[in-house]
Amino acid sequence: MKSDMVKLVTFRLGPEIFAAEVASVERVLRYTVPSSVPDVPDWIAGVLEHHSGVMPVVDLRRRVELPDVTVTAETRILIFSTNAGAIGAVVDAVLAVASVPAGSISAPPPLFRGLAAEFVRGIAKLDDRLAVILDVDRVLSSADRIVLEQALQGAATRG
Repeated sequence: MKSDMVKLVTFRLGPEIFAAEVASVERVLRYTVPSSVPDVPDWIAGVLEHHSGVMPVVDLRRRVELPDVTVTAETRILIFSTNAGAIGAVVDAVLAVASVPAGSISAPPPLFRGLAAEFVRGIAKLDDRLAVILDVDRVLSSADRIVLEQALQGAATRG
């Protein structure tokens, strides 16, 4: 009997490996500077045009409270498909697609509290490294979306 395998897109933020389920990753884009939006949390990098609309772009380094780094040739924007629509996520590098047995994914340890616990789905062992699996539906909460939409409307009325 074949065990259930989970396919993950793995990516790097600093020295850490993160992952998201393949089904939730719509595409990978080369980094382009998002249009800035005033009055939003600093981890929202801005917005990009997407399917005749705009999508928010989250700087995942800032979202998980890592220090900022300079954009490099490896920097990418992952487009996540979430229940509330597309979200762009700036990552340091996209690594690979990995298949892991569903049973090898463990729940986040209890020390993941507050901010991190909100959007960490689990931890997977990939070869000799651990990867933090994100719950892409929680990277941008509904409250964050409301703040962003209000900021976009405010920018539109001012512009």
